Amino acid sequence: MEVVPRKSGSFAMNVKTHWEKVYKTKAPDTVCWYLPHLETSLALIERTGTGLSSSIIDVGGGESTLADDLVSRGYQNVTVLDISETAINVSKQRMGEAAEHVHWHVADVLAVELESRAYDVWHDRAVFHFLTTNEQRLAYVRSVARSVRRGGPVIVSTFGPEGPQKCSGLEVIRYDADS
Repeated sequence: MEVVPRKSGSFAMNVKTHWEKVYKTKAPDTVCWYLPHLETSLALIERTGTGLSSSIIDVGGGESTLADDLVSRGYQNVTVLDISETAINVSKQRMGEAAEHVHWHVADVLAVELESRAYDVWHDRAVFHFLTTNEQRLAYVRSVARSVRRGGPVIVSTFGPEGPQKCSGLEVIRYDADS
């Protein structure tokens, strides 16, 4: 699948620099969002009813073990997109030969043009709550609408109303079911 970079502004570069620093200075299991297995995400993906050959993208997948678990369960078309090359490299190294079964993309989801209708399932456990402006959220939604097949499931996890106001030193937006 083709991933075409769009013009990136200073915001994207600052975010990239921030996440590269986080992933270069912290071990994967020392960050507050670490889970050894993303059981909720796996269950939600399986509930979509898509088959093992379905194309799944994990946006902001970084050092997450979701790709490991999807590949080990037999999913054959897994993509991980993350702004941090360091995080992607950590995952590739952890997965060893299994990493060859994953499509890896180092890019900012707001500054990349994903292939049209390329994905059957969109998964995001790590990005949307960091999008603090309407412009960012609209760019994200446009990317989802363009790259997910019509009617394809979109799984987006965010912080709830009682969640933190910051994560990894960055402001976040908290959501409830209505918002």
